[in-house]
Amino acid sequence: MKSILTNMIAVLTVAICMTACNNGSSTKTTTDSTHQVTIKEESVSIQVDSVTLNSLVAYNDDTTAKKPIVLIVPEWWGLGAYEKRRAKELAELGYFAMGVDMYGNGKLAANPEEAKAYATPFYMNPQMAKARLEEALAKAKTYPNVDTTRIAAIGYCFGGAMVLNSARLGLPVNGVVSFHGGLVGVPPVKELIKAQVLVCQGGADKFVPAQEVATFKKQMDSVGIPYTFKEYAGATHAFTNPEATEKGKKFNLPIEYNAAADTASWNDMKAFFGVIFK
Repeated sequence: MKSILTNMIAVLTVAICMTACNNGSSTKTTTDSTHQVTIKEESVSIQVDSVTLNSLVAYNDDTTAKKPIVLIVPEWWGLGAYEKRRAKELAELGYFAMGVDMYGNGKLAANPEEAKAYATPFYMNPQMAKARLEEALAKAKTYPNVDTTRIAAIGYCFGGAMVLNSARLGLPVNGVVSFHGGLVGVPPVKELIKAQVLVCQGGADKFVPAQEVATFKKQMDSVGIPYTFKEYAGATHAFTNPEATEKGKKFNLPIEYNAAADTASWNDMKAFFGVIFK
């Protein structure tokens, strides 16, 4: 009888866990045996007007120390496996990472045409990106284990352009990092920008040519806004993403993964965080 009761309890426990996951409370815990840290990954819904940002958070749950917040804005494909991996890696470094579903409702582009259609409204109305990042930040601040005074936003390609534009519009963060993102958007105004800026750019990026780089630097210099610009020789657009090479071939795009530039830019980001989060 005792054995039967034990088995019934075990089955009931599994059923409850499965129900919780299916209702959107998907908490995933992983352990990194090298660093001996436990990472919690949770889905989170953020309501912005009529759109739900189906985002995610990842953080190290082994300590009660307050963690700096890092928002992650995805490439123009949408919030996918690549950004989710980055969130986990940031959590392993001790940050509270949030991957932001910028398009809303979990939309993912199947091809460049869809991606362009999803991304264009944000280029046309940069305030939309800032508003969604502010809502994401407000949600992140509700977690008890975050340090609400230490905040960064990073972005890849489309996401890089969005974090730069949002910083120029006054997004209240300590710093932003753009990885192979568009550089020229909202004109910088010194009185508005609150963030320190790191740009990680490929030296062979055909989507962001030398003229755009020169314009970005001229705009920032003309109003006296400090920034750090890192260029990685031979790296193309999307150089940080291991999926880039395959997608480049599939859609005939000049994008390719570059392991050396990926590692160098990640280390540059970590050094940058060490400065802005002092």
